[in-house]
Amino acid sequence: MTTTALKKQVDGYLPLLSAKQQILILEMIKSFLNVDKDEERISRKQYNKELNEAVSRIEKGNFVTHKDAMKELSKW
Repeated sequence: MTTTALKKQVDGYLPLLSAKQQILILEMIKSFLNVDKDEERISRKQYNKELNEAVSRIEKGNFVTHKDAMKELSKW
C-alpha cells in the first residue's frame, strides 16, 4: 500500500473516533516517533533494579491476578 493510500485511509477513519480515541492514537504515534525528547531513558542498572524489585514482590505474593484486575476494571 502506498503512503498516499495509507494517509487517505487514516484521514478517513480518524473523524470516526471519539476525541479520547483520537488522543490515544496521537500518543501512540508520538511514542513511535519518540517525540517526547525531554523524557530520558533509565539506565540498564536502574531497569534491572526495578525488575528485580518487581520479581521480589511477585515472589512474596504481592501481585494482582489478571482475573482480579479485569474484575476491578469492569467497575470503572
